[in-house]
Amino acid sequence: MAQADLIRRLADGEFHSGEVLAGELGVSRTAVWKQLAHLEALGITLESVRGRGYRIPGGLDLLDPAAVQAALPAAAASLLEQLAIVDSVDSTNAALLREAPGPVGRGRVCAAERQLAGRGRRGRSWASPFARNLYVSVGWTFAQGAAALEGLSLAVGVALAEALADLGLAGVALKWPNDLLAGDAKLGGVLIEMSGDADGPCRAVVGMGLNVRMPEAAASAIDQPWTDLATLAGGTPPSRSLLLAAVLGQVLPLLGRFGSEGFDPWRARWEALDAFAGEPVQVLSGETRLAGIARGVDERGALRLETTTGLRPIYGGEVSLRRRG
Repeated sequence: MAQADLIRRLADGEFHSGEVLAGELGVSRTAVWKQLAHLEALGITLESVRGRGYRIPGGLDLLDPAAVQAALPAAAASLLEQLAIVDSVDSTNAALLREAPGPVGRGRVCAAERQLAGRGRRGRSWASPFARNLYVSVGWTFAQGAAALEGLSLAVGVALAEALADLGLAGVALKWPNDLLAGDAKLGGVLIEMSGDADGPCRAVVGMGLNVRMPEAAASAIDQPWTDLATLAGGTPPSRSLLLAAVLGQVLPLLGRFGSEGFDPWRARWEALDAFAGEPVQVLSGETRLAGIARGVDERGALRLETTTGLRPIYGGEVSLRRRG
């Protein structure tokens, strides 16, 4: 019996008796009980009531490949080479990086119900409870080299914010270089990893994470204020399948154009969503702290920091941006 089969039967949030589950799955009740005992290790809350059976309170919103494909705009669907939805993976970025690069101009997508070793920027872990948030990566091969892809993470942030707006989720802002915020709390982020030549063909794996319905227990290790789409939507976020289709509907066309257009078409849109525009900030890089006023971004996606000695571009990498005071 595959654990995934058991989870799918319990995902409706209704009670299922051990006897019925065993019959449906073709195993013994003991085998069912053993698998049920493992669900809590996935962060899945299980309720047991004598005489009624077992249920997952509130159910689970599992990703549905058919629903994603049905909701995907035609322009994006034409750019999709592969859509893989897996139950568990170390990280969706890592899964795509293990594959050979795909053809130029078409995207390979990996989305997961859970990541065992989800990663954010600067080596941080990414909280990835089972079927509660969105974890997705898109692998894309560009004919251009890495130098032509400056500002890509900022453009992806704009695409995510616009996908959420299309779903009626307004109020999302962007924090340079690649965080999504709602208020002062983190809603999601982008992690791009590249391989290939500086001047020749280059592969980018664009990892995106969005908090959808984050359990408090899973968020205990997060070291900064956070929020989720359930909070933003007043308790009822869009389904994760619809959310994934909306994200791919924006991100795939962006990747299709970015190699030839670059960041310039996205610059004004990013600045319109800039959470720190005109504010006193600090840029942290190791032990170095640089203070100034955030003045948007330049044509390469660098932060324009107004300091006492003039306007200074700050490029991404192992840096962190903070409000002063």
